[in-house]
Amino acid sequence: MGTPRSPDAMPPNRMRPQVVMLGSLNADLMVRVPRLPVAGETLTGHTWTTGPGGKGANQAIAAARLGSAVAAVGRVGDDDFGRMLRDTLAAAQVDASQVVTDPHTPTGMALVTVATGGDRQGENQIVLLPGANGQVGAAEVARLQTLLRPGLIVLLQLEVPIAAVVAAAEQARQSGAIAIVDPAPVPDAFPEELYALATVLTPNETEASRLVGFPVRDRATATAAARILRDRGAETVVITLGDRGALALTPNELLWQSPFAVAAIDTVAAGDAFNGALATAIAEGQPWPAALRFAAAAGALCTTTAGAADALPHRAAVDQLLTTAQAPTELTAFP
Repeated sequence: MGTPRSPDAMPPNRMRPQVVMLGSLNADLMVRVPRLPVAGETLTGHTWTTGPGGKGANQAIAAARLGSAVAAVGRVGDDDFGRMLRDTLAAAQVDASQVVTDPHTPTGMALVTVATGGDRQGENQIVLLPGANGQVGAAEVARLQTLLRPGLIVLLQLEVPIAAVVAAAEQARQSGAIAIVDPAPVPDAFPEELYALATVLTPNETEASRLVGFPVRDRATATAAARILRDRGAETVVITLGDRGALALTPNELLWQSPFAVAAIDTVAAGDAFNGALATAIAEGQPWPAALRFAAAAGALCTTTAGAADALPHRAAVDQLLTTAQAPTELTAFP
């Protein structure tokens, strides 16, 4: 048995990254069904596809397509899925020189079921098989550390071991980088120290509900949840509520972003589009009202195309939606 192949050194002419992602790289096996199955039910699907995905890869690609210079840190297996992910990152101009090929463990996989009808049309159910993502640890954190600097945006999610995420967030904090932590999937024991290490915490409504212990389903409950999560240490809390909008609680303001009216096909990777766009907006120095609106527009556009990485929007499409859509951002300033 071999040892993991070390990533190549970064070529001297490669653009210095504005955004670095440490996290998961998956192959997505996606099945479309008339509706989501209930427990114990066998349901016949009508189409299936295989493609690149994983919250980490999706967020890195999203940020790159929206104009950021992006580097990825993670692991894939020595298999066709791993090569597909490398090709996808390269096509999006994401620097994958810090992605290791692990000869012992296959590339991570996600089994995705998407409803094409019923009252939950466009919604999905996902089962993860970590694969090489489950081996992410100290070596990846060390590679991340070589890229850190003040003001760098670091994208983190929880599809790799929690210890690695906490260590990466600690290194980001010490270097003066900005850590955007997507707490998904929420573990049974969420590490309390991660709240204080998150410059921006970005749960969706389901994740926020698990973190605070009550249903988060509208503007009022999202505001209450955001206050709790900020009191636990997060500097800024952003909660997305799908087609009902998004809320941001910063140290100085409370923002509510109305939803963008789009024809949604499926919601796979919409949250990743949102996080990648938020990273780009912060890297560009956009003020919070503009950054929240930009991220919400990217997330909405992602739902209009089937798939995960393939659905992530490009900058021109987001800019056009921002110009033409009626989706106001409301600001409440704190004293």
